[in-house]
Amino acid sequence: MHSALSSWTIVTMTDLTYHDLHGEKLAYRLAGAGTGETLLLVHGMAGSSDTWRHVMPKLSSRYRVLAPDLPGHGASAKPRGDYSLGAYAATLRDLLDALDIERVTVVGQSLGGGVAMQLAYQFPERCERLVLISSGGLGREVSWTLRLLSAPGSELLLSLIAPPFVRNWGNSAGSWLGSKGIRAAMVEEMWRAYASLSEAPSRRAFLRILRSVVDTGGQAVSATSRLYLSSSMPMQLIWGDRDPIIPVSHGRTTHEAMPESRLDILEGIGHFPHVEAPDAVVDIIDTFMSTSTGASMVSPRTVEPTPPR
Repeated sequence: MHSALSSWTIVTMTDLTYHDLHGEKLAYRLAGAGTGETLLLVHGMAGSSDTWRHVMPKLSSRYRVLAPDLPGHGASAKPRGDYSLGAYAATLRDLLDALDIERVTVVGQSLGGGVAMQLAYQFPERCERLVLISSGGLGREVSWTLRLLSAPGSELLLSLIAPPFVRNWGNSAGSWLGSKGIRAAMVEEMWRAYASLSEAPSRRAFLRILRSVVDTGGQAVSATSRLYLSSSMPMQLIWGDRDPIIPVSHGRTTHEAMPESRLDILEGIGHFPHVEAPDAVVDIIDTFMSTSTGASMVSPRTVEPTPPR
């Protein structure tokens, strides 16, 4: 039986630290031992480092754990800049440099899974292992809500359905449900993402990010054709069998394409296994870390130019 936590459960988390990265504020949490292996936790779209609140305290008892707020999210800056997967990968590389962290096991959820794969593709010398939780970038299918919001004109729709007073009402309702012990972990996490869009800068950043990876037909970016380039890197896939955002079939297909990978499917769990079943996710990651050897240091990958036709 996987553990689930009641809605709006309060968990002690490491305080945010801020770094000026290329003139923009980048927020992150860093906890755990200063030596040994490092986990880099990368959250999903409209999320923040707070999404790891149920797993980071436990993981940091065994590893050094770094969890940033990606640009455009949480307490980090929300500039009118580049929110592509490649730009995110470069930002994470630069943050690792700033913190003097050489190599990491990258744990990415949803959008963060796409960012994790991009980091491993662009900077394989910095990555030892990949853990993909309900990851984007592994198939076309995605929820109709995200496809709808990627369409032109959704700026107006978002401003109408996510005003601050609705956020405040929802937070109050959530606190009341939590006080009654009502378990709704996935609903809580989806509400947190929705509530983050109540401010205009967050909405603008969200739509830039969304449209860089999703269009009205589904996910617009795919890592499947390049997965073979990471075949020497241990990979762990974690999915909920009731994921309403990105179907579990993406995990199964990826596992079949990467037979050396590991796949754990959690029964009765949705899009946020690290929130809905944190103990199970910690156990899976811990087992994966202790029974796999990080990829050997490799040189940075160079892409050969396409010859003229």
